Amino acid sequence: MTRLRIMASIAAAAVTGALAVVLPAASASTTSAVAAPACVTPWSASKVYTGGNTASHNGHNWSAKWWTQNETPGVAAVWADQGVCGNGTPTPTPTPTPSTPTCDHPDWVAGRTYVTGDIVRYTNGRYYQATHDNPGYDPVISTWYWSPYICRPSGTPTPTPTPTSTTPNPGGFVVSEAQFNQMFPSRNPFYTYNGLVNALSAYPAFAGTGSDTVRKQEAAAFLANVSHETGGLVYVVEQNTSNYPHYCDSSQPYGCPAGQAAYYGRGPIQLSWNFNYKAAGDALGIDLLRNPNLVQTDPAVAWKTGIWYWMTQNGPGTMTPHNAMVNGAGFGETIRSINGALECNGGNPSQVQSRINSYQRFTQILGVTPGGNLSC
Repeated sequence: MTRLRIMASIAAAAVTGALAVVLPAASASTTSAVAAPACVTPWSASKVYTGGNTASHNGHNWSAKWWTQNETPGVAAVWADQGVCGNGTPTPTPTPTPSTPTCDHPDWVAGRTYVTGDIVRYTNGRYYQATHDNPGYDPVISTWYWSPYICRPSGTPTPTPTPTSTTPNPGGFVVSEAQFNQMFPSRNPFYTYNGLVNALSAYPAFAGTGSDTVRKQEAAAFLANVSHETGGLVYVVEQNTSNYPHYCDSSQPYGCPAGQAAYYGRGPIQLSWNFNYKAAGDALGIDLLRNPNLVQTDPAVAWKTGIWYWMTQNGPGTMTPHNAMVNGAGFGETIRSINGALECNGGNPSQVQSRINSYQRFTQILGVTPGGNLSC
């Protein structure tokens, strides 16, 4: 499988996490004589902690062993118990706000399995209902799996509707779910149609610019290239694990906070390198530098990273793939922008032809002509 490569200098960086020192428990005779230390700043589910950072939770101080976010002290192994703090009283559960007096649903816990219909209270005090089974995805990030849930005094919920698999062309997308399934009959279940549709909001101009023919040609071009990059939407992550440690450019001022080997290829255009995760995350409003795994666990986030590259990056080409399709440069220029340094100008004609074949098949499914300038 060919994956996107963006040239950069490779500098190996050893990432070490400062392990916290766990103090021995005081004996019964000492506890009565020596006051417990003060509680440090309370733990926050939305805050990022790195090795050695501390937080208090349920009457204990805790120290992070390595990078963590949304993992509860006392539940997740990443936290080392530093002993009782203050008077040892567990942190009280915040009382419901006046606007939701009858809501008593449990707090959301990252990594806990939820089934469709479960209702949780998120760290921002708001409630969310699971619209699909999930292994504890974040409700404010994984919007395909969760919907806002409003508790009224009567207890009657008012969930926000989300597209269902029976919704034809949600949001006016030029590819229907039936056509998508026809294009990818053996795809990995991770690459959902709803995830793709939900990702469209990040860049409304994608497959939404120009005539109906141009919009369908752009959708076909994007899907043909991602099909090539992922073996027909089969692969979610890069298969050559020996490459994983090489995608940390330690010369970047922000480094590689998720780890030396955390920035391997993921998603429909196989996003890789720490600087690409940061750029994509900054553009999308998601901290992908510290949470690169979102690209392989949240379908909408994965699709958004692919559309981000398509809409904003020239790669080794001279224009974005989006501009190539809407300005008439042709499908060949999208290949150049994605992997032209290795495939175009005779570099690997069989790979180029493979992309062209997919594009021609997809335009046929969508009922439009492929246009000219198919090769690079």
